[in-house]
Amino acid sequence: QVQLVESGGGLVQAGGSLRLSCATSGRTFSGYAMGWFRQAPGKEREFVAAITTIGGGTYYTDSVKGRFIISRDSAKNTLYLQMNSLKPEDTAVYYCAAKDRRGTVYDKDLYGYWGQGTQVTVSS
Repeated sequence: QVQLVESGGGLVQAGGSLRLSCATSGRTFSGYAMGWFRQAPGKEREFVAAITTIGGGTYYTDSVKGRFIISRDSAKNTLYLQMNSLKPEDTAVYYCAAKDRRGTVYDKDLYGYWGQGTQVTVSS
């Protein structure tokens, strides 16, 4: 079992920055690829970014490339998402997740553990 708790969301003006954190506990954090997803009102939950275990390879959805950075600190068992140059369309609830099934990092159905989410609101 893995427990995930997000923090760091809030209200920010367009062009601003936020850093989300995801504290983990339970089974070995470093054994899972980790991802960030987001869900805006009335929309499907969508992939934002992921980071693998070995080598720490990173993946991003096109709309956040060059603006968001995903990272992990194994010593602190914590996942981060640095969000820069935020836009109103980034407004959503952001979830961190641990991937426990084989396959692409882009598929939310391959993530078996989820946090409760943190709200990010970007005003124009």
